[in-house]
Amino acid sequence: QVQLVESGGGLVQAGDSLRLSCAASTGRTFGRYAMGWFRQAPGKEREFVATISWTGDSIYYADSVKGRFTISRDNAKNTVYLQMNSLKPEDTAAYYCAAALATSQALARGYSGYWGQGTQVTVSS
Repeated sequence: QVQLVESGGGLVQAGDSLRLSCAASTGRTFGRYAMGWFRQAPGKEREFVATISWTGDSIYYADSVKGRFTISRDNAKNTVYLQMNSLKPEDTAAYYCAAALATSQALARGYSGYWGQGTQVTVSS
């Protein structure tokens, strides 16, 4: 059983930054999981934000966040991060961490894995 716990969300103003963290309880197998971040705004479907391979050398971003968001991972700490800069009101959503025994590309395309409970990010204009 894999458990994912997100943290770091909050209320910020447009242009501000936030860093989300996701602590995974996969044990020593964390390094074998592709990890990712997805988000869901009210009334919308969950959408892909970013994914990272277990080695960290294969990363994918949604076009809407490229150049503003950075995904990274620390396999020693079983944690994945999402650094969000230049936040916009349209980034407002619940952000979910995901883990899967798959490639980062597959996870980005919807490969089914494990999900956290989400953390809310609200960006005011």
